[in-house]
Amino acid sequence: MQQAISLAKDAAGKGDVPVGAVVVNEAGEVLGTGHNLRQVNNDPTAHAEIVAMRMAAAKLNNWRMDDLTIIVTLEPCAMCAGAISQSRFKRLVFGAWDEKAGAVGSVWDVIRDPRSLNKVEVITGVLEKDCALLLSDFFEKKR
Repeated sequence: MQQAISLAKDAAGKGDVPVGAVVVNEAGEVLGTGHNLRQVNNDPTAHAEIVAMRMAAAKLNNWRMDDLTIIVTLEPCAMCAGAISQSRFKRLVFGAWDEKAGAVGSVWDVIRDPRSLNKVEVITGVLEKDCALLLSDFFEKKR
């Protein structure tokens, strides 16, 4: 999570919402990293999770993320939660909850919906306060 937090800080430095993501295998090897690039790339899909998944898929030469874990500073939105599920991740770890747009328990629960085809283990609240502080500081400066 520390690496994801560092990536989130990079996003904030570029004027984007501070969210960072890291994809790791069972041995802890980093296969993909990302932070929000929506502002930089003018791309509504350039969320941290999507950026990290694309990097991991390119490195693996495979779209399937079986046995991999994605670590994110913020609860994924509906788009990212759907992509995590469709990519067949084994595990999702996230820090702060997103009470406005979260799709892993806050507003929706895309990943743990019993109708979901893929079962993803979810671990929440990892360094939650640190992750939430990044966001609150960022938005406080914006106002």
